[in-house]
Amino acid sequence: MAVPATKVTAGKKANEARAELKVLELGEQARKNLNLVVKSVQPTDYWRTITIPGVVADRPGISDRGVTAPAVGVVSEIHVQPGDTVRPGQRLVTLRLFSEYLQATQTQLFKSTQEARLIQQQIGRLSDAANSGAIASSRLIELQNEVQRQQTLIQAAKQELLNRGLTPDHINGVTEGTFVSSIEIAAPPPRGDEAVLGGLVPPNSNGEGYQQKSSDGIAYEVHSLGVEVGRTVQAGDLIVSLANHQALFVIGHAFKREAGLLEQAAQNGMALKIDFAEDSSQLWPTYDQQFQIRHLSNTIDPASRTFDFFVPLLNQSRTYQKDGATFLVWRFRPGQRTRIEVPVEKFANVFVLPSEAVVRDGADAFVYRQNGDLFNQIPVHVLHEDRTQIVLANDRSITPRTFLAQNAAASLRRVLKAQSASGQQPGLHVHADGTVHAAH
Repeated sequence: MAVPATKVTAGKKANEARAELKVLELGEQARKNLNLVVKSVQPTDYWRTITIPGVVADRPGISDRGVTAPAVGVVSEIHVQPGDTVRPGQRLVTLRLFSEYLQATQTQLFKSTQEARLIQQQIGRLSDAANSGAIASSRLIELQNEVQRQQTLIQAAKQELLNRGLTPDHINGVTEGTFVSSIEIAAPPPRGDEAVLGGLVPPNSNGEGYQQKSSDGIAYEVHSLGVEVGRTVQAGDLIVSLANHQALFVIGHAFKREAGLLEQAAQNGMALKIDFAEDSSQLWPTYDQQFQIRHLSNTIDPASRTFDFFVPLLNQSRTYQKDGATFLVWRFRPGQRTRIEVPVEKFANVFVLPSEAVVRDGADAFVYRQNGDLFNQIPVHVLHEDRTQIVLANDRSITPRTFLAQNAAASLRRVLKAQSASGQQPGLHVHADGTVHAAH
């Protein structure tokens, strides 16, 4: 049976009407169910970025510090354990000296000190005789020269003992005959080289370095012990490894093809964005450091075929008390994975929306403009997108200060298709008499 031409034409027109539907209706409850967010949009500038993996690492020569044995000896006491926090000058290990050279140096210092005193006493007794001519003045000159030679020996011995870890009090005792048989190896003073830190932390009013700004004056954390009680150590052997993770590096691993972009970012001082894995931002204060590339590596790893670049990182810390001891917790830790976003291209005067604000249908992309309960579907031109944001051209398809849906675009697209399939124009309603009117 043939279908009348009028019915075919009517059906085609109905399909075309359904296909051309560009407005959907969404009530208040439906918007709540979608958790729909609508905001006014304004054109802005946007930097396209490349994402490079990285890792937090210690800064060589700054973050870690080794304490070595100043002389041959036997470890008699250990006063710290890994995880303990120490301040400058706090004792770490007691070392019983077993160095013939150190004992000989102490003996030389004592002998020279006593010899100088005896010669000074002799000069005092002969001064009057030399003045009266009873003895030759040349004798007095010889004694004075001998005092100078002894003073030279004394100064050299004192300096050698200082280099070996003895304190000025120890040395004063040696000059009186109290020889040192054991020494306390203490935590060294903190570094205060602002130039090495890259200007991250200026020294305080006393000229002291960044570690002094840590809580309660704590300068270091004991990272590891290289000895045990009763062990004989040689001069220069590592005894304790200390760590201070306040100044770190974020090391990015980039491929050679990205070298030009990274060089440009480093030369222009462009600000980077770094996402830290497993970072609990709600547990720490707001972090507002501006990240910039310090330098690029000029070697390529033969295994991964990547080269490194280095971004200074200033850490955050806090302390807690337990069993009468103070312990230190750092926000960022060496080995922590990161994601580094490096700006490489600028888009001027564009609209930037969350990725969920745009839905794609084949080659087309759409956003949704709110007008009460109605949402107009607007085709847009996508310039760039990443995992979180999408950049739209400012080509008059969107008017500044327009209210656009910021999420759930895919859901809105499905609702629009469902309403199109129903054949009823959104925004219209039917009266009891059968007449159709626009919403009012």
